[in-house]
Amino acid sequence: MLHTLLSKLIKNSAGKTRFLMALVGMSVAIFLILSAVQLQVNYYQLLHAKDNQDSIANFLVVNKIMTDQNIGSSSLSEEQIKDIQAQPFVESLGNIVPSRFKAAIQSNSDRFPFYTDIAFESVPSEFLDITTKDWTWTEQSNYLPIIVPNQFLDIYNFQFSISQNLPQLTPAVVKMLVFKVTIQTPNGPLSMNGRVVGLSNRISSMLVPQSFMEWANKRFANSQSANASSRVVIRTKDPGNPMLVSYLKEKGLTTDADKTRFSRYRQVVDFVVNISGITGILMLAFALLIFTLFIQLTIASCKDEIALLVLMGSSPKQLKRFLMRRFYPPNIWIALIGLILISVTQFWLFQFLKEKQIFLSPYISAYTVMAAIGILLVIALVNHQSIKKWLRQKK
Repeated sequence: MLHTLLSKLIKNSAGKTRFLMALVGMSVAIFLILSAVQLQVNYYQLLHAKDNQDSIANFLVVNKIMTDQNIGSSSLSEEQIKDIQAQPFVESLGNIVPSRFKAAIQSNSDRFPFYTDIAFESVPSEFLDITTKDWTWTEQSNYLPIIVPNQFLDIYNFQFSISQNLPQLTPAVVKMLVFKVTIQTPNGPLSMNGRVVGLSNRISSMLVPQSFMEWANKRFANSQSANASSRVVIRTKDPGNPMLVSYLKEKGLTTDADKTRFSRYRQVVDFVVNISGITGILMLAFALLIFTLFIQLTIASCKDEIALLVLMGSSPKQLKRFLMRRFYPPNIWIALIGLILISVTQFWLFQFLKEKQIFLSPYISAYTVMAAIGILLVIALVNHQSIKKWLRQKK
């Protein structure tokens, strides 16, 4: 009987319009903050998930910016290299050691008359995007293994070969050719066979094994800094990290602009994502305030009747339990509907991006569900305290 009386009192005092407006405000706030949480999860997954990471883009070749002031001193000092390696956005670093001797390469085939001066570089094997058992060299080796940039082959096929009336080559044919490598030494030319064992997209230079570079630079270097590095290659989780771009600019260093060009876009996206989260929290706080005031106004509008029920023997505990059951359950439905809408949107986004080779989880994150539970707990606590405080004042 008490439940029936209170239901009639609250229904008549609340007003459908005010109750509906309070629910709409709470719905918008809950949906916005849950969307912000899921957006943060998707954003992190797009940046760091293995399926979305580019093994080429995550390796950056870094060198000094050439100016009138540093001409002739392009090598990186040990202090500079250690400083780069110590940065939080650098996972690992490898020295790119240039050859300090004159060399040339030519074809041994009459069908492919080719000759050019060449400069080699070496880099630790873990920074290569080529895996081959042939990437070793000793003084007893029959040939010098060489890795050529794919870009070089494109230049040859679509520019050089056409202008020189030479045959075009496929990667398979290039690996079959044996080249003559000639090194200029103090005692005269030294010739050896060379063979391309792979084509790389990561480092745009002619690479040879480190063992060969150490041996040749030690014997034939035409400068004292035989093992000095003019460039380094770094591995980073996020080539578009604004911190990385800012560091390179501050230290007078540069890298492939195509791999870091999203840095400014990242800053804008970071700002938008953070703003969406802050807006969601502010909206939730505002909705809680409105909903709390609505509850207080509803109770205040029928305070005389509630006071009469208390005098007739109804306990504040019964009243508090009834009011919580009256005002709290709609929030649960709002959170559930919000989770369903976000789940549908997430699955659609998964299907849409999958066609573009961008991968997201088809399901909403556990963090989004936890956020919904956390919001419901906060709402329950605020409602409970508000009702308890008002009833205490009316005793």
